[in-house]
Amino acid sequence: MTRITVIFDNFGPYHLARLKALHEKCELTAIELYQTSSEYDWHSRGEVAFPCLTLAEPGQTAADALPALRSALDSARPEAVFVPGWSSKAALAALQWAQTAGVPAIVMSDSRAEDAPRRRFAEWIKRQIVAGFAGALVAGTAHRDYARRLGVPDAFIQTGYDVVDNAHFATGAEHARAADSQMRTMHALPASYFLASARFIEKKNLIFLLEAYSLYRTRVRHAPRDLVLIGDGPLRPRLEARIQKLELRCHVHLPGFIQYADLPAHYGLATALVMPSLTDQWGLVVNEAMASGLPVLVSSRCGAAQDLVRDGENGYTFDPSRTEALAAHMVSVSDASPDRIAAMGAASRDIIAAYTPDSFAAAVTALVAALLAHPVRRLSAPRRAFLSVLSTTRGRI
Repeated sequence: MTRITVIFDNFGPYHLARLKALHEKCELTAIELYQTSSEYDWHSRGEVAFPCLTLAEPGQTAADALPALRSALDSARPEAVFVPGWSSKAALAALQWAQTAGVPAIVMSDSRAEDAPRRRFAEWIKRQIVAGFAGALVAGTAHRDYARRLGVPDAFIQTGYDVVDNAHFATGAEHARAADSQMRTMHALPASYFLASARFIEKKNLIFLLEAYSLYRTRVRHAPRDLVLIGDGPLRPRLEARIQKLELRCHVHLPGFIQYADLPAHYGLATALVMPSLTDQWGLVVNEAMASGLPVLVSSRCGAAQDLVRDGENGYTFDPSRTEALAAHMVSVSDASPDRIAAMGAASRDIIAAYTPDSFAAAVTALVAALLAHPVRRLSAPRRAFLSVLSTTRGRI
């Protein structure tokens, strides 16, 4: 079996689902820089059936872990190494190792050209780095376009990076629906609601969501549904103040951060997902909701929208600066018949069936097989020197 090493900053449930599927197809070594995440308070990940290395000790920085990263790669002797992005010191160190060892490095990326304003000099720097990667594993259509723009040959780009454990969400959602009353009581969930799941930060556009939800309540013909907003973050005091100002305290619920095991119930008992982000490279909550059989209302600026949302079939996209647009879609879903909502949820399940941990594993192995049949892309001496300089500078690229 082919020896493959995959590096992530931290193994959350999403990464582990992908790695477990990949483990069935190769001799896998998985490396994380940190055992905990500064963004998500996930609890213990349990047992894993493949070598799983954590490099940084508590209190250490990524720079402190780089010698351990190089040593781990030396020990694993991978025939291909998958690297998270191109801007961190760990990514640069892994790319340098691969170039020295003469093995293909594959960048894993869900970046799009439209994620942020692009500066010409910064893009030039990225192209010098990306020239050292043999291929790219990306999230979707726009992400493939950006990897190609940065110089990755199209033949060596595979989509399928951003997936979740669909079965976990589908099974959990169905279980919740089968025990509807009991599960709503257990999780303190209202009788009917729209669901949003996000970190409470500016780019998630949650103040906008509250404004659109307030407008929806004035326009819906039937009894308005509540809004459950799961997550936490620095924006919470502002959200609570806006909820108070809009007189929505009885209708907007903030249960906090929800652990992975309990997420499917929150999806399964919801009417639809709303994702209002101003920008999001992909948005795995869309995958989760679709696997749970929900219609999805997704900002057009989310990376997943282009590939996963079919307007009028399994949900709607909207301009995240127009409260009227989102409110109108919420009214459409809220006023729809139960059969119509169920049909949209079924369409979501059909679409997301192509985005699974198994499809991730298939993309990885297909990419490695293609790359091993060709010489490794080697950086020129000036580019190697430039990469060495970048790896010792501060900040990200």
